[in-house]
Amino acid sequence: MAGAALDGLGARLKAYEGRPAAVAGVGKDPVNPPMIRHWCEAMGDTNPAYFGPDPIAPPTMLQAWTMGGLSGHQGRTGAYDELLSLLDASGCTAVVATDCEQEYLRPLRPGDQVTFDSVIESVSGRKTTKLGTGYFVTTRTDVRVGGDLVGTHRFRILKYAPVRHEPPAPRPRPVVGRDNAGFWQGVAEHRLLIQRCTDCGTLRHPWLPGCNACGCLDWDTVEASGEGTVYSYVVMHHPSFPAFDPPYAVGLIELAEGVRLVSNVVGVPYDKVRIGLTVRVEFRTYEDAEGALVLPVFRVVEGEGEA
Repeated sequence: MAGAALDGLGARLKAYEGRPAAVAGVGKDPVNPPMIRHWCEAMGDTNPAYFGPDPIAPPTMLQAWTMGGLSGHQGRTGAYDELLSLLDASGCTAVVATDCEQEYLRPLRPGDQVTFDSVIESVSGRKTTKLGTGYFVTTRTDVRVGGDLVGTHRFRILKYAPVRHEPPAPRPRPVVGRDNAGFWQGVAEHRLLIQRCTDCGTLRHPWLPGCNACGCLDWDTVEASGEGTVYSYVVMHHPSFPAFDPPYAVGLIELAEGVRLVSNVVGVPYDKVRIGLTVRVEFRTYEDAEGALVLPVFRVVEGEGEA
């Protein structure tokens, strides 16, 4: 697009700031113990505050109580869809969630019926990223119970025109930050390191600043044996990324030490992967313009998956 057209598009997008995306939305279900249990099992969170006779919901579940599922919410307005349609028409057809921010005013408890309102809080100017050129769109959802504000959820996406890579893009690199740098340093050394709370001894993965069992901020590491089983898996067919060749299997691996992590399952055809298969870590090195990239994958133990 020409610069003038982009300037015109930016002005049209800015006009959506402050417009409601959902009005008087109502959660599909009240806060309930089964959903709390499912969440905690998926996250491996054993905090006793979420169980027992008077539990609270994990604060990070805030968005879960507002989700409309496939049928959506009756309170949804057309403004957000119009905004995305404008971006699609301009060539910004791809979307990626970039980050979210949540604020918690009080815990949610079973029986609470949430209501919410969402607003298009901001639309950035045109931005150029490694993914492509587009616009960051931020929505803010205010969550209430009985009219009282209990939390706020800001959700930001990048709606962009994808960059066409020739030759195909290198394998994406993991996002390494202060909290997980030790894990990736271990991987570079062909070691699978697990965090361990020095207070209660709980092992955890992914790496976190504090213990999700007792809240202690002190920790050390133990080196995993690398042996585990396929706890669950999916077969990726779509979307297609230049660095990958679908279909391929991605597994949730339960290590012998009891923690779980996500990685590729290799060594058998994708349609032979099954829950319960015995696997062992294997470190693969990929070379690109940025240098060597070491990633852990899990190879099915010989003799498994042949039936």
